[in-house]
Amino acid sequence: MSNVEQYPSPDMDDVQLLDILRAISDPVRLHIVQVLADGEPHSKSKPEWGLDLQKSTMAHHFRALREAGVTRLKIDGRNHTIQLRRVELDAKFPGLIDALLTAPKTLP
Repeated sequence: MSNVEQYPSPDMDDVQLLDILRAISDPVRLHIVQVLADGEPHSKSKPEWGLDLQKSTMAHHFRALREAGVTRLKIDGRNHTIQLRRVELDAKFPGLIDALLTAPKTLP
């Protein structure tokens, strides 16, 4: 089993708006989505997340976003990156990501 199969993102046909809203209702996860909105893959250990959280706590938040269909995990050797599924989300839920980007910042 490949690493990507160990960390699957749901097929976009199976992604439900309620699951996305539930995932991003947490201020930390909303912050992560706002950082990822540039469309680029970001290292999961990236210090620029600006969050003073344990690695295990960040892993929990990354997993919640991935399982809701908001992000995908990319693995290249030992390098794990997380990326917003922006194009797919914009196609299925037009305006959702733009609305999240205009949400007030709740974290420093």
